[in-house]
Amino acid sequence: MTAFRSQLLGGYAVALAGRSAAVADALARLGARVQRVGELPADEDRLGEWARPHGFQAVVFDAAEAFGEGGRDGLRAATERAWAAVREVATGALIPGESGGKVVLIAPRPDAGPFAEAARSALENLARTLSIEWARHRVTTTMIAPGPRTTDAQLSELVCYLISPGGDYFSGCRFSLG
Repeated sequence: MTAFRSQLLGGYAVALAGRSAAVADALARLGARVQRVGELPADEDRLGEWARPHGFQAVVFDAAEAFGEGGRDGLRAATERAWAAVREVATGALIPGESGGKVVLIAPRPDAGPFAEAARSALENLARTLSIEWARHRVTTTMIAPGPRTTDAQLSELVCYLISPGGDYFSGCRFSLG
């Protein structure tokens, strides 16, 4: 991650849903405070209280864990958990904070199991829809579609870029990695 200056994300608070330890480490190395969504208060009032001192600038949802080995249940779990995590953080912190924010959705790999392409398409559709619906709140939404050979480092670097000020321009986009 030498392409980014030290402390690029200093002062940023990022909610992370999913098991992506590499993404969490990359964000932290650039100065972001990373909080797992599963560790956040479920009560929206408490979430707002918790987020108010620093506020969230972003939420990252990695669908790999929810998708599991795929199939109809994996498809359902990935899409339902993506919406739940994004909605929780956006309505509890990003939108009420009135300073905008970023949503980054990470799709399962194409070889993750049956219905992987359907899950990828569903997350892309969610990103495109939310980019329009939440534009008035200055919340941008993007989706990353890792390829079968995408490394954790490549994925982490793109997530960090999209959350940084350099990623401000992108919303409603799908980023396909090789």
